[in-house]
Amino acid sequence: MVASLDVFVHTGPHETFCQAIQEALASGIPVVAPAAGGPLDLVHHGENGWLYPPDAPELMAQAVASLAADPGGRRAMGRRGRAAVEQHSWKAVGDQLLAHYAQLGGGAPRREQAA
Repeated sequence: MVASLDVFVHTGPHETFCQAIQEALASGIPVVAPAAGGPLDLVHHGENGWLYPPDAPELMAQAVASLAADPGGRRAMGRRGRAAVEQHSWKAVGDQLLAHYAQLGGGAPRREQAA
């Protein structure tokens, strides 16, 4: 379903993990999202989508209109978006989270050994 879109627009400024944004990027769809929270980790302004200030819906509308009028630009952003999330497996994201916790706690992350 997501892959059939031209542009994925996310309007929530309080998103954390951004699974829907990752789905859109993995489907090769450029994303328009607020420059706040989780989208900042996934959407690279002008590369795989557009970020807009959360309190500026007129800029969101301009970004959508710009992408709607530029099929070649959408395809290029979509390719870059797909490439950007190819390394976001559950294992990679989990390892990254453990590393952040370890850094905050001052120790090395511990991993369970498979039996």
